Amino acid sequence: MPSAQHEMVVQMLSAQPHNPAATIAETRAGFEQLAQLFPLAADVRAEPVSAGGVPAEWVSVPQSRSDRVVLYLHGGGYVIGSPNSHRELASRVARATQARALVLDYRLAPEHPFPAAVEDAVAAYRWLLGTGVSPAHVAIAGDSAGGGLTLATLTALRDEKLPLPAAGVCLSPWVDLELTGASAQPDGADDPLRDFADLHGMGKLYATGNMRHPQAAPLYADYHGLPPLLILVGTREVLLDDATRVAAKAKAAGVDVTLEPWAGLIHVWPLFGPDMPEGQQAVARIGDFVRQHTG
Repeated sequence: MPSAQHEMVVQMLSAQPHNPAATIAETRAGFEQLAQLFPLAADVRAEPVSAGGVPAEWVSVPQSRSDRVVLYLHGGGYVIGSPNSHRELASRVARATQARALVLDYRLAPEHPFPAAVEDAVAAYRWLLGTGVSPAHVAIAGDSAGGGLTLATLTALRDEKLPLPAAGVCLSPWVDLELTGASAQPDGADDPLRDFADLHGMGKLYATGNMRHPQAAPLYADYHGLPPLLILVGTREVLLDDATRVAAKAKAAGVDVTLEPWAGLIHVWPLFGPDMPEGQQAVARIGDFVRQHTG
């Protein structure tokens, strides 16, 4: 049963007014307010860096090992979000994985549609390898659109015959831009965080005419040869069927996939602060998985 803290977040999100006429700038500004709601712990360091020409931040804590890296790809429908909005979550991931988190500020649609985000993630990974970091000590992780981008990046790296990272982590991944899954239909899920029309509109802004391109919508990707994957998803959320379908497809391709549906939880629940028990447990699970696969 979801915790009281989780249900408080549900009530908070459900009470937020929805303005379908909001501009992209207004929507981005509203999302950035997450950073004000969840301040960083006192021992977190955030340092800007250019990762192969892509703006990014190193987020680290005293437990972070210099030779272990989580390349973190934020969510936001490929239209909103930034290192600022996800810095606090990335700091908890860094603590749990005992790694440095490289949080990428990849280009957003509609100014920079597909494949800009994939190109930026691949460029940042190439840069990481160029700094001497071993791919055996790297995991790529992301939430929502960033979870889909994680899978797209892994397939792009494989296709470019680059050494693959040790693992991938997807939190509530968005892999079907057309939202054809049952849980993504207007009455398919009771999730206050994502509106069907808004999400579908973001997909169109990002992919333009490529709604089923396998690196825009990784539901259609070929998964052979990918590293172990951890996929976490809430059973209450719009993207539940995205997660279950892509997990089944990756397993069929021979990938070591761990799919964990968390009962009664909403989309990207760990994003909403460090005090939610389910968020703590999910980040700890990510930490265990990444440490296991990155030595």
